[in-house]
Amino acid sequence: MKGQKGYAVAHPLQVPGLHAGARLRALGRQLRRWWQLAEQRHRLGMLDEAALKDIGLSRADAVQESERPFWDDPLKR
Repeated sequence: MKGQKGYAVAHPLQVPGLHAGARLRALGRQLRRWWQLAEQRHRLGMLDEAALKDIGLSRADAVQESERPFWDDPLKR
């Protein structure tokens, strides 16, 4: 353009936390959390009556918790 003294450089919008590395780390953390929940619920279902009594749970409580799906995370509520 007539009278233009310089030029503008367009940079892609940088949004914190949305780059590929951050998404992969978040996915890894989520998968690890789901693995932990599945493992804990499985182990809870394997406890005997004496161990359940020690932690104050009934067999029905343990079965109910152990049957919850791995993605049902009580910390995400």
